[in-house]
Amino acid sequence: MSRLADINGAIAALSWDKETYLPPKSDRFRSQQIATLSSISHEEFTSDETRDLLAKTATIKNLTAKEKKNLLVLQKEFDKSVRFSKEFVVKRSMIISQAFHHWVEAKEKNNFKLFAPALDQLINLKREEAAILGKNTHPYNNLLEEFEPGATVEMLDGLFEEVRSKLLPMISKIREAKPVKSSFLKKEYPQGKQWDFGLSLLNSIGYDFDRGRQDISHHPFTIGIAPDDVRITTRIDENDFSNMTFSCLHEAGHALYEQGLDINEYGLPCGGPASLAIHESQSRLWENHVGRSMNFWQAHYPGLQKEFKSLKKVGLKDFYYGINKVKPNLIRTEADELHYHIHVMIRYEIEKEMLMGNLDAAGAQDQWKSKYKDYLGLDIQDDSEGILQDVHWSHGSFGYFPTYSMGSFYAAQFFKQAQKDLTDLDEQIAKGNTAPLLQWLRENIHQHGRRYEAEELCKRVTGKPLNLKAFIDHAKEKYSDIYRINL
Repeated sequence: MSRLADINGAIAALSWDKETYLPPKSDRFRSQQIATLSSISHEEFTSDETRDLLAKTATIKNLTAKEKKNLLVLQKEFDKSVRFSKEFVVKRSMIISQAFHHWVEAKEKNNFKLFAPALDQLINLKREEAAILGKNTHPYNNLLEEFEPGATVEMLDGLFEEVRSKLLPMISKIREAKPVKSSFLKKEYPQGKQWDFGLSLLNSIGYDFDRGRQDISHHPFTIGIAPDDVRITTRIDENDFSNMTFSCLHEAGHALYEQGLDINEYGLPCGGPASLAIHESQSRLWENHVGRSMNFWQAHYPGLQKEFKSLKKVGLKDFYYGINKVKPNLIRTEADELHYHIHVMIRYEIEKEMLMGNLDAAGAQDQWKSKYKDYLGLDIQDDSEGILQDVHWSHGSFGYFPTYSMGSFYAAQFFKQAQKDLTDLDEQIAKGNTAPLLQWLRENIHQHGRRYEAEELCKRVTGKPLNLKAFIDHAKEKYSDIYRINL
């Protein structure tokens, strides 16, 4: 498994380069290189040697709980992987790698038609993959398993129904309240100064630059190449302070999780993240519960004001209100904490229909426009701010989006528990000291890797399964204060 992790780490390094520094005309052979290594990885993992090693290990007595979990997960992944032929793995890798370059071109030129044929290929590919994995369940369930083991359409339908019933009325009430000011966030923020400030924030919360780095990409992301090489990216808009700042904090949350995994479990399940929703809980916790809190900016706002003239006359409370403004917008990654889940729900609804064979690329674009109008009251003016805004489908990541909302709800539960366990947590954050929180996360979440399933981990940490209560309580308290209304 360590040898396989080396191969997959090489794929990750090539993929990171593809999205950061790859020359424009170099995509053909890069796609081929990644496909070749993906084929080698698949062949190694599905080999008779792996089958024999798994069978032999299963006969060993007195395995530790962690060793049993590693074996259980590996056997499950082996049984799934052997269903895919070498030819399918190569085809999948090539289609996905080439689709990314079509997406980049389409986004830059604001023309969905340049990506639509690749998206149709991806839809067909993912339907084929879902069919290979099993025909006796909803096809979306089979793809969900890759990102969030145990999650189902039935469970997610119930979760998003609760989002509709509890968040939409809250959003409606806030819309009727006196709006908060935020125009100062759209003034002049020079790129170089933003970059330097972002680095200072990353350092302050514990991101280890000796085991990682930050670069620029079309869409912010985190990638783990090895336990001691976890890289993040961001993007900068000189007329939007929030874009880079909260992307930095979000991706740093992912990276802190990766940097906190057990290095001695390299290549094994317990050396990897519990699930994508747990991964997302870490990024949303640092982005929202820490990064959008008054406590955090009590420590960092004086330094921020010194750097940017656009904030010289903006008080701390007005700044705090501004970065938490609730207003419908087109871009998921720039959405406030409440509208964010409407963005995710729209993608979930469209993905399900694509996997059922009810939508092709053109139909998906029509649905995107229709749902943004129905749910958010917004008209899609161009493709880059519409269906092309996210990179995920070009990566073949169908079934990923629901983990964003699940992760946000896990984050609320985890942070609430951290506040209970660390009685002076808020005061420490206000002093600029987030080390106690990071240590709490290391001990309660990071170090365990995949030893516990997401739901089991949540129960161990908070005593309760995943639910919306902590998030709803957090939102009511926070936005009742900001908007001077009773939610």
